Amino acid sequence: MFTMRPATEADTPAVAAMIAARCTWMEQRGLVSWREHIDDLAGQAAAGFMWVLEAEARIVGCTTVTTDAPPKDWTPEEAAEEALYLFTTVTDPAYREHKPGTLIALWAVDRAARQERRWVRRGCFFPELVKYYETQGFFLVKEQERRAGHLYLLARRAERLDLDVATTGYR
Repeated sequence: MFTMRPATEADTPAVAAMIAARCTWMEQRGLVSWREHIDDLAGQAAAGFMWVLEAEARIVGCTTVTTDAPPKDWTPEEAAEEALYLFTTVTDPAYREHKPGTLIALWAVDRAARQERRWVRRGCFFPELVKYYETQGFFLVKEQERRAGHLYLLARRAERLDLDVATTGYR
């Protein structure tokens, strides 16, 4: 059974451990990881914008959710559209077969619709993540060059989804 809930400061150590597990998984595959940023990323649990995905009282994923568009990413017209923005979505590789990243994305799409928002938007720096997010129904809106690298910006229309226990394991 999976549950999404707002993160709290008390979740910081568990979020850090989950992110460290993902970093190890990435490094074993020759991928760039966030290891040097674990404390900063996990520290977002206390900021009021992070949500965690739990399974059996264990944090197996997290994402930061805001309603404000990053000003360099989206035009003023796009930013004026009601949307949720997902950042720093990380999942525990031990739960990979349950597709926790997809569960988080579907939760966000449903949440945005329930809040009468039009979009869920996210960005990433890796073409492999673009392909993965496309399997979740996101589409590539545009690309931008940044100091940190090539940024891909994606979106998906908000819609009510049936996230019942029988189909997704949510409660």
